[in-house]
Amino acid sequence: MEKKVAIIGAGLSGLIACKYVLETGFQPVVFKADEGLGGQWRHTIESTKIQNPKQDFQFVDFPWDSSVKEDNPNNQQVQAYFHAYAQRFGIVPCIRFNSKVIDIDYVGESNEDIKSWELWNGDETPFGSKGTWYITVQDTKSFSTQVHKAEFVILCIGKYSGLPNFPEFPHGKGPEVFKGKAMHSMDYAALDNKVAAELVKNKRVTVVGSGKSALDVATEIADKNGVNYPCTMIQRTVHCFLMDFNIWGFSLAYLYFNRFAELLVHKPGENLLLSLVATLLSPFRWGFGKLIEIYLKSKLPLKKFGLVPKHNFHHDMYKCTFGVLPDLYFDKVKEGSILIKKSQSVTFCNEGLIIDGEAKPIESDIVVFATGFKGDQKLRSIFRSATFQSLIKSPTDVTVPLYRQILHPGIPQLAIMGYAEALSNIYSNEMRCQWVARFLDGNIKLPSVKEMEKDVKVWEETIKQYDRKWDSCIVTCGIWYNDQLSDYNGLVQK
Repeated sequence: MEKKVAIIGAGLSGLIACKYVLETGFQPVVFKADEGLGGQWRHTIESTKIQNPKQDFQFVDFPWDSSVKEDNPNNQQVQAYFHAYAQRFGIVPCIRFNSKVIDIDYVGESNEDIKSWELWNGDETPFGSKGTWYITVQDTKSFSTQVHKAEFVILCIGKYSGLPNFPEFPHGKGPEVFKGKAMHSMDYAALDNKVAAELVKNKRVTVVGSGKSALDVATEIADKNGVNYPCTMIQRTVHCFLMDFNIWGFSLAYLYFNRFAELLVHKPGENLLLSLVATLLSPFRWGFGKLIEIYLKSKLPLKKFGLVPKHNFHHDMYKCTFGVLPDLYFDKVKEGSILIKKSQSVTFCNEGLIIDGEAKPIESDIVVFATGFKGDQKLRSIFRSATFQSLIKSPTDVTVPLYRQILHPGIPQLAIMGYAEALSNIYSNEMRCQWVARFLDGNIKLPSVKEMEKDVKVWEETIKQYDRKWDSCIVTCGIWYNDQLSDYNGLVQK
């Protein structure tokens, strides 16, 4: 009997997973909560565009259409590109739109049996156990629910959507005392462009946050309201942002994203020689970072506006918190349509926000929190089993412990896609999805559970040399990682 494969999510990783699973001969079912594909790209603000040059953000076997001339296509062009990809490879018929997965539950094997397995899933194969995933799905229009069964589940639910992160406020100092409107950037981005423009028109808007989303939202609002109604940004930590991926005319890829650059950093599972080389060449890595910092200070008015980060460039790169500035961001800062304030905490009052060091509140009509998402909690909550929830990220874990950033050693018949971050999420997701497709087709043999757990620990300990609070960013050793997925460095082929 044909084994059933379910894919949850039809964003970037969901589309790619469906394409490669189809190529192995399976007929996957893709559950999508709303009525369109594209994931978070369906819910972005009007001015959003890709940060990478488009040649670094394209499918390996489906290039951008020649009609797209821009180096950094906008969100509408990205959505059209994803739709064309889904049509080209027969993905759309597999998608069940308006089908929200409430939870998934593994039935057929006890927790005690699973813990006793020396091999993943009992026999290191994707379908070796007698367990089945029960997937509870809600129709988002009729609100009726059904339970679907699958022998293998691929989670493609994303980290940066669905469950917004808000700061915690003391009693009586939260949004409930504010006479205006408080919202998350996720909710602002989900608005129709005309509705969003009307919402902020001639309003005093304050954006809380210092990441890429905060800069994008503030720039868009400043563009609509100008200096008469400036947008205030409240930042706790200043991050490093580039104008583009070129430094004095040279691509950043020459400094960081190639095999020589990866010789300068320690890599998980490296041998003694590579470890020695990384140690000896570390001054070059330090020099590259200082070169970029000097370049940014010479090109941008960072010191004038108090935007020189307290940490070095590598701190942001290793955490994947660096990015590309929105167009005209510093023009808006210079003209006064964006006002920047720093504070380690914010609280609400009736008129707006109270920040450190200022007696008067920042009077606001709208407060937008661009403060990230609870990706770990979102992933954990999709499991009905409390045991599996605890496995996703324990109090001692710095990140979700995934073998090859795909399989949890303790959760059978399930793969997690799109959790680890790399420079090009399309390419890294294609590598992972090809790996999973080969695994489903019986062409990859896994090591023992203990060896998988050991590999996970090696990755964690190595990356923590550069980021003590590592949260799945693998940009420093992306090529090394892709080599592992390509059957190098220890992957065993049958």
